[in-house]
Amino acid sequence: MRFLLLFFLANSTMFGQNTGNIKGRIMSERSGVPFANIGFSGTSLGTSSNEQGFFKMDNLPSGKHTLQASAIGYKNIKKTIEIKPNETVSIQLELEKMEQQLNEVVITGTLNEVSLIESVAPIEVFTPVFFRKNPTPALFEALQIVNGVRPQINCSVCNTGDVHINGMEGPYTMITIDGMPIVGGLASVYGLNGIPNSMIEQLEIVKGPASTLYGSEAVGGLINVITKTPEKNPDFSFDVFTTSWLEVNTDVSTKFSVKNATSILGINYFNYANPIDNNGDNFTDATLQDRIAFFNKWSFKRKENREASVALRYIYEDRWGGEMQWEPKFRGGDSIYGESIYTSRYELVGKYQLPTKENIFSSFSYSNHNQNSVYGNIPYLAQQNIAFGQVYWDKKIKELHRLTIGTALRYNYYDDNSVATQTSDSLNPINKPEQFWLPGFFAQDEFYLNEKNKLLLGIRLDHDSRHGYITTPRLNYKWSPSDQQHIRLSFGTGYRVVNLFTEDHAAVTGARTVEIKNKLNPEKSYNGNIGYQKFINTNFGFINVDASVFYTFFNNKIIPDYETDPDKIIYDNLDGFAVSQGMSFNASFDFKSPIKISLGATVLDVYQMNRNEFGRMVREDQLLTEKISGTFGVSYKFLKSNIKIDYSGNLYGPMKLPLVENDFRPEYSAWYSIQNIQITKTFNKGWEIYGGIKNLLNFTPPKYSILRPNDPFDKNVNSPDNPNGYTFDPTYVYASNQGIRAFIGIRYQFFK
Repeated sequence: MRFLLLFFLANSTMFGQNTGNIKGRIMSERSGVPFANIGFSGTSLGTSSNEQGFFKMDNLPSGKHTLQASAIGYKNIKKTIEIKPNETVSIQLELEKMEQQLNEVVITGTLNEVSLIESVAPIEVFTPVFFRKNPTPALFEALQIVNGVRPQINCSVCNTGDVHINGMEGPYTMITIDGMPIVGGLASVYGLNGIPNSMIEQLEIVKGPASTLYGSEAVGGLINVITKTPEKNPDFSFDVFTTSWLEVNTDVSTKFSVKNATSILGINYFNYANPIDNNGDNFTDATLQDRIAFFNKWSFKRKENREASVALRYIYEDRWGGEMQWEPKFRGGDSIYGESIYTSRYELVGKYQLPTKENIFSSFSYSNHNQNSVYGNIPYLAQQNIAFGQVYWDKKIKELHRLTIGTALRYNYYDDNSVATQTSDSLNPINKPEQFWLPGFFAQDEFYLNEKNKLLLGIRLDHDSRHGYITTPRLNYKWSPSDQQHIRLSFGTGYRVVNLFTEDHAAVTGARTVEIKNKLNPEKSYNGNIGYQKFINTNFGFINVDASVFYTFFNNKIIPDYETDPDKIIYDNLDGFAVSQGMSFNASFDFKSPIKISLGATVLDVYQMNRNEFGRMVREDQLLTEKISGTFGVSYKFLKSNIKIDYSGNLYGPMKLPLVENDFRPEYSAWYSIQNIQITKTFNKGWEIYGGIKNLLNFTPPKYSILRPNDPFDKNVNSPDNPNGYTFDPTYVYASNQGIRAFIGIRYQFFK
């Protein structure tokens, strides 16, 4: 027995002399990653990090080993280390966040912070990592790789546009910044181009009505731009890229602290001053732009970590498109055609949590938008002010109910030099700016039925000073048969009051006369959708699949009629109804090997049933709406060289286009795809160099997208070479004329 004991002690001593220890921390973006799994590949040796990301492993066999770390929402990482006898190795591992994170905190669906996977409302989240696959100077262009979301070019000349969600036109999409509805009306056309990607912390997209929480305009969907918090921003960063078309985009930001406040200051500058006409119609293929935007956000430290922040953004843009020989001296004349737009805009957004025991939050916003524009020889001068404030109470009751009760007030002022803000006196019209107040009350209850079932009930009551009381109820239900499967049902209503001259660019171009047939009543919508989400862990990686089916029914929908009279746009409430229905599918694959694949597809059926002159209901497909679309992305990273390749793109099916009488152009567009490839090299100490090719297939619309570009002022409509009496018309447009181009850029981030 004594011999066995001595033998055991001897072997234990020898084993201890051949073992070592390891300690370290798992990090991501300067924060510890809690409860990450750490272990040696091919063995059962492992542990987990604590709440701050620290870990320790003792008595490990000496020699070279492959250390692997993983955590939900982050990409796996491997690193070769050497364990030496009787020594402790210190190590720090940096995990990279996945582009679409399951544990990401979202707020858009309910106004309350909740993890993405637990959200009752269906929300899609995108981080800057996702948009870096295809760097763009503004949010508008970046959305082209999001499934079911399409940036729509509305003008072949000035290239302004809006964002379609699930086939619904841009005015049905509400754009908010930090939850504040300040991007509306005039800014729904021009404001998106002034949101630089550098100021975005994450993007949250809700497809379908969100009127219960956000009021009018959130009928087709909601895009909430959540800006960066100063605490998470680098101390200094910049991102500069240029293209072979001589576009230049620059983003610079810095962070600083003053006592109990931290601030981020960002500047974005975009310039394109190189007229190009590759299709030979004597019009610029891409609009010339000179834009600068400033962004400053302050975050204040308060007792008990109560929230307090304020942000200011200012943007100025000078853009023009038109005949190649146009110069500013021709602005407003009728010799050389050009569309010149000067935009000046500032926004103020703030949030403050009241110093009470209860969770009571207040938020406010104000925006001032001034537009000085000329379309050929027709001036369009407009100003819009939007003020918004709300207070809401967030209360948990016995962990079963989460109540949100609040009140909101919105003020809108709009003035322009068109008939939209004139009295009805045709002989002596007087300017009459539009002003209206929109007070509202909303309440919702997020009810935890049990671990697998959640129910959200909500209602909003608004009083529009023009149309009276409007009620918008909402219901969301989430059933989780398992941790890997989630089914969401949503039902809701929406309403929208149309401002034609701020929403429809074609109404102010001067190419057609606007006719408002009758007094326009608010649109009403009824929506339902069902979504299924499945997470699959496999031996080769992680798969996330989600699919949804949606249906929206409209009453009083306001339809622009381009076809009755080729020289007019006639607006009227639909004598019938409209339907937007379809299905969407997304799948992402995060392999254990350094490859990621994402696929998405959306099938749409959007139409209206209108009563013709014989009293019969006739179906008409909605203009500028594709039947099918898709997106894809493939990323591969060479770990040793820190080189990443991103290949991304989209695919769009035919869409019906606006025609004139006896038009020779096709009624439907052709299939087309915009594809991009990028190579990124990452260096130490925060440096990256990237480059690639945009619009790899060199797709552009046909050169006849602009009708009669040789006579933009319609001076020779009755000439012998124009037997059909065609007039100048730039509304036959569905994609940018900007073809293939190379790009190269450099970015840098510095943390103290």
